[in-house]
Amino acid sequence: MAAGELNVYNWGNYTSPEMIKKFEEKYDVKVNLDGYDSNEAMLAKVKAGDTGYDIVVPGDYMIKVMIGEGLLEEVKPNEMENFKNVDPNWVDVWWDPGRNYSIPYQWGTTSFTVDTAIYDGEIDTLALLFDPPEALKGRINMLNDMNDVINAGLRYLGYGRCNGNQDELREVLALLSKAKPHWRTMDYAVIEKLTSKDVDISQSWNGAAMRARAQRPTLKYAYPKEGFTGWMDNVAVLKGAPNLDNAKLFINFMMDPENAGMTSNFARYANGILGSDKFMEPEMLSAPEIVMPASAPAPDFVTPCPQEVVDLYNKIWTQLKQ
Repeated sequence: MAAGELNVYNWGNYTSPEMIKKFEEKYDVKVNLDGYDSNEAMLAKVKAGDTGYDIVVPGDYMIKVMIGEGLLEEVKPNEMENFKNVDPNWVDVWWDPGRNYSIPYQWGTTSFTVDTAIYDGEIDTLALLFDPPEALKGRINMLNDMNDVINAGLRYLGYGRCNGNQDELREVLALLSKAKPHWRTMDYAVIEKLTSKDVDISQSWNGAAMRARAQRPTLKYAYPKEGFTGWMDNVAVLKGAPNLDNAKLFINFMMDPENAGMTSNFARYANGILGSDKFMEPEMLSAPEIVMPASAPAPDFVTPCPQEVVDLYNKIWTQLKQ
């Protein structure tokens, strides 16, 4: 029987209260939850030190960065009892080959969602964000995320990701700068922006799009022909975690199909744990935000870019945000 505390640092509005309650009751552990809104914000706080956090939930590329910088504890999930439940497709991943540091949490895509009652034309194109029709001008929210915005611009222009070509990047900056007056906001609070009708179209993660559609049924998630991002968030333990044993219990707990299903029912994404579908609400197994149409391009999992490319992106982002 465990006892004590566990300090979890996860994306905001992304942790099932029901699942946390179950963990607390099972192990007599008090879970404290804190939130962030970007991989970069989380990394900055962790690098500043002395956070007291045990568990973090970084995206794929950020896991690789944090392993490289010695910020994660090698807890060997691959030797834990419940590891047998991890879908083999998500074991030998480029960010943590063989899973020595992390396990799948949720995975999905980043595209955009649009209110089809406001705009009833073709939605599967990034043109809606960068060269919007009259009905959507001034009604657009973009994610306040450098990579998601720049990658969308690169895709729209037909250029590769992790792009160090300065001529192509100048074109991207021109595209984004020209589109920016049509954007109402740049904000991570996608669900809130859409459900309050503050905007009619927003860059969005697919699970957030599904949660917003529950309150605004005319919303539709797009699979743009120019492409979109695929991603996986992963549960990992911080180096020097004050409650290391409880953190390991939590990692094993999260690989249990019922607990992974609870997370998916709340956050509205797929999870990478075999057998979890038996515990997922039926609509999750057929939702258009989760089940991609055959016509959609394959999601593009973007690997970490070299530092010189990141520096160029930072310059574009700084200019765009002025």
